[in-house]
Amino acid sequence: MKKKSGFTLVELIIGMAVTMVALAAAVTVFRDSTKANTNVTQTSDMSDNMRAGLNLIVQDLIQTGTGIPAGGVSIPNSAATKGCNTTARRVNRPPAVLKLTFDGPNSTNLGCNVILPAVEPGNGLGPAVTSPDGTSSPATDIITIMYADNTLAMDQKPINTPACPKGAIAANGSTVTFDPAPGCVTIGAAGIPVNPGDLLMLYNANNSNGILQTVSSVSGQVLTFNAGDAFNLNGRTASETSGTILSLQNTSIVAGKATPNGTYPATSCTRVWMVTYYLDATTDPKHPMLMRAVNFNTPQPVAETLENLQFSYNFADGTTPPPVNQFFVPTVPAPAGDNESEIRSVNVYLGARSTNPAATTGKYVRTNLATQVALRSMAYFNTYQ
Repeated sequence: MKKKSGFTLVELIIGMAVTMVALAAAVTVFRDSTKANTNVTQTSDMSDNMRAGLNLIVQDLIQTGTGIPAGGVSIPNSAATKGCNTTARRVNRPPAVLKLTFDGPNSTNLGCNVILPAVEPGNGLGPAVTSPDGTSSPATDIITIMYADNTLAMDQKPINTPACPKGAIAANGSTVTFDPAPGCVTIGAAGIPVNPGDLLMLYNANNSNGILQTVSSVSGQVLTFNAGDAFNLNGRTASETSGTILSLQNTSIVAGKATPNGTYPATSCTRVWMVTYYLDATTDPKHPMLMRAVNFNTPQPVAETLENLQFSYNFADGTTPPPVNQFFVPTVPAPAGDNESEIRSVNVYLGARSTNPAATTGKYVRTNLATQVALRSMAYFNTYQ
């Protein structure tokens, strides 16, 4: 009989052992590749998050100061508060989550704010972020910036002119009416879109720095500014108060004193964007978000899982060399003799971490981005004057 070919038990065991070793090696390589891919993906997502947020910050900073008076916009303040006898409250206007208010100090008089500059720093006014692994950041910064909406033709003509006789401003500043006639500034579906919550800057020859009003409602060609708005700008018309609608009015001599008489010279207005950036570490503590709040509309997240947000500022007053990376701290708002309107560039620092710990090390991956942005509208000097 012929001997049948086959494997012996020893050969079978050796073959199975070789196969298992090969499979184990393949699984290990696959597992390591998967972990490496996860780490690369997390790092890429982290970088994309930071870049998306930084790009928006840079875009807003580049426009900062556009259409805003060089010295800032006047905001309501009375003679009684100019002596700084009131409780100091910061001018920075973040949403309620940070529990800060709109009124507050500027660089010249701590505790008595009279203007809102195009850049309002907020060193250490944001939350400190603690990560799931216990790593804590210092108190983060916030920043509020302003620029005019140059996409609208609202400021091309005054509201009230002989050519537009129906255009009017109420003596107490409660309403502004636009003339719907052709050639006049009109609002609504057929004209310039204006919505409740918009911030309007009104200015004329009596107050070229302008004043701010918050739109409460829109009805046809009439804008209403009700008192009690989130910015606390409307309804402030006491006779001793500046930075209000009264500062735009013509005056008459009453009892030997120049008194606003309820009439206005040709007055123009433009929409202003007030943008605040801050970190929200409350909504989702494990994944803090970079928030962008426009006026008092609902803040929108623009990046997530950020751990740090810091700003520093370079000042230039035209006489002394600008300091490098001058931090705007609460007790010393600006270098001696300087103020927020002399900020010429902003240094931005963002720190981020991965959403989950790295698969290979079990630790979070961290990175950061930093850049400097020149404020074009605030850095321009006419060397030919």
